[in-house]
Amino acid sequence: MAAAEALEARTGVEGLIFPEGPRWRRGSLFVSDQYDRKVWKITPRASGEEGAPAPFAKEEVVAVPNQPSGTGWLADGTMLVVSMTDRKLLKLRESPSPSLEEHADLSSLATFHCNDMAVDGTGRAYVGNFGFDLFAESLLEKAKFALYVLLHRLLGQTHAWLLQPANLICVEPDGRARVAATDLMFPNGTVVTPDGKTLVVAETLATRLTAFDIAPNGDLSNRRVWAEVPRGAAPDGICLDEAGGIWVANLLAPEVIRVTEGATKGGRGVTHRMRTSQPAFACMLGGEDGKTLFACTAPSHIREKCEEGGNRRGKIEYCTAPYARAGWP
Repeated sequence: MAAAEALEARTGVEGLIFPEGPRWRRGSLFVSDQYDRKVWKITPRASGEEGAPAPFAKEEVVAVPNQPSGTGWLADGTMLVVSMTDRKLLKLRESPSPSLEEHADLSSLATFHCNDMAVDGTGRAYVGNFGFDLFAESLLEKAKFALYVLLHRLLGQTHAWLLQPANLICVEPDGRARVAATDLMFPNGTVVTPDGKTLVVAETLATRLTAFDIAPNGDLSNRRVWAEVPRGAAPDGICLDEAGGIWVANLLAPEVIRVTEGATKGGRGVTHRMRTSQPAFACMLGGEDGKTLFACTAPSHIREKCEEGGNRRGKIEYCTAPYARAGWP
């Protein structure tokens, strides 16, 4: 088994708290800072720009009071933003000043906070959610979570009787919402292939990428394991490249790995590793040629650790990837 090619990340943006959901669109990277409750637009500075303190400029797009996560765009260019804690999908009205209005209320379909999302070229969105209270304080819930993780590591099996599985929700461009898939263990980052016929979602707590066929009406079928991630990894955000590989942010380690279809827990099918300075929670390909790999990194998903010592420790890190971006997001 050939060793994965190593890529080294550089720091592009600092001073974020917990960046997530990166998207590349029209020359800029859009990022949701969940704990700062804002969506940011990050744009590469012109080469040699005088007084530039960093290679990227950052400007606020909109504040999202109930925490932003995944973003995307309708066919007419309207931005969509997942609002996590109230379980809604919002759309951005930019004129006369930035404001948000409800696109779809997902509270009856999502069993806990909504999270990442993929929006295809027609404006159809697929939205994941936690399924259960990840931040529960009771000793019983903490024990159940710890037991689930232990059993999964020892036996390689999911145990839905310990943690509630989640639905993947399909939202049509007109805002109509329905359940597209069930029994997913923390559906997280999601991609749609360039032909619009396959969806792949990261099941964080099952440590795998799961694929579905997409029908013309958006329904999902033919569920199958697309790839497993190596032992010691847990997939968070993902993105797709032109060669058919999927880049996976590993929330348990400072890295983004590239896997091919059929990859195994033993590490077969892992072709590249981008080393980051801290754990990676999401990734996106972009840049002029689509080959800049961006990673959203932070010390932890826990806010207090992200702001330890009064510092905002979230970052955007980046490197040059061997293949360009493909599909959605």
